[in-house]
Amino acid sequence: MAFVFSSLKVLPVVRSSGVRFFSATASRMDNVETTLNPTGYSVISMNKGPANSLNMEFIQELTQSVRKAEGESKGILLTSSLPTIFCAGLEITEMYKPDMVRLREFWSSLQDLYLALYGCRVPTVAAINGHSPAGGCLLGMCCDYRIMVGPKYSIGLNETQLGIVAPYWFKDTMVQTIGSRQAELSLTLGLMYTTEQALSLGLVDKMVSDKDEALVEAEKMLIALMRVPSEARHVSKMSIRKDIYDRLSAGKQEDIDYFANFIVQSVIQKPLGQYLDALKNKKKKKSV
Repeated sequence: MAFVFSSLKVLPVVRSSGVRFFSATASRMDNVETTLNPTGYSVISMNKGPANSLNMEFIQELTQSVRKAEGESKGILLTSSLPTIFCAGLEITEMYKPDMVRLREFWSSLQDLYLALYGCRVPTVAAINGHSPAGGCLLGMCCDYRIMVGPKYSIGLNETQLGIVAPYWFKDTMVQTIGSRQAELSLTLGLMYTTEQALSLGLVDKMVSDKDEALVEAEKMLIALMRVPSEARHVSKMSIRKDIYDRLSAGKQEDIDYFANFIVQSVIQKPLGQYLDALKNKKKKKSV
């Protein structure tokens, strides 16, 4: 899929919540907006209503945005334009009664997004300004530092609650983040954590009261990371992340095959259908 980026324009600087942004948009897509901060980092803001659910096209937009920002700026701040949701995770309809060709492309696109963000050569900070289940949690964990608004929002890999299983690279990333025992409990029970709980586990690094504060703190951390010589910083990061990164990078097709065979099993499709039915019934009740 091809994407058209608008040319970068330098316009007068505007101020927002203590964080200085150019008022021009560096790149525009249907569901992602990237702005360039005068300090030299890019702000990638997800804006796919109503919940930033990760369908194939949205995933591809995010990947393009991350790669473009990696090449054109000194750091990346990942956040959401939605008021109460950072990212609701993978779009269930991509996996329920799927077209197999699209399903494989969907999963390959997700792998590409993970590799782009997890192995990014410039520093990355997530300003998690809302609920962040499943794939949304993964996006946060891929970043070098995570700031989350509290106390009312939640985060976690809750796939088992939907009847599916987090793939090994989700699992390995969580193990790396919070340790084996806590990751085992989290994954088997499909736990979602409050911001305070996530902070105590190390799932996030800092709790703040609102998005404005999250952006300010994210800028502080990005500036600190950007001051470290880039090669030394990136090599140090990848010395820890390399095993997971290399395993997925070398085994993409095997992982796609496994996922495609796994997700279409009736024992997996049934709870996905039940979950979608529950969502439809919930929407009907709200509309009455």
